[in-house]
Amino acid sequence: MTSHDNFDDPAALSARFVTAFNAGDLNRLDALYEERGVVVPVPGHAVTGPERSAANRHLLGLGLPMAAETRRVYVADDIALLLVDWSLNGTGPDGRKIAMKGTATDVIRRGADGTWRYVIDNPHGIA
Repeated sequence: MTSHDNFDDPAALSARFVTAFNAGDLNRLDALYEERGVVVPVPGHAVTGPERSAANRHLLGLGLPMAAETRRVYVADDIALLLVDWSLNGTGPDGRKIAMKGTATDVIRRGADGTWRYVIDNPHGIA
């Protein structure tokens, strides 16, 4: 088991996200969210369910590797706040250079099975 496979460690969730993302595995990405968990693909616009999957599918479609580093973790019982610096860099499918980065503010919760999952995945933080 690698460190990012540690389902008990809230800090490992962002590494699990990056692994699934870089593998292009939308099903594994979806499994990292609570059933009603949301992603904020653009500031001020939270989506869940099929729209959440579509937002992640769009990013996967860029075909770029993601890098992320967890900056801070604040835990209160079974809830945690992750601050994560992330980036996507490279050449997109249309041949244009892409350089995206941000500091995510993610709310996660430990489920009854002990696994941490996203409740709110906010990649743009306070933007």
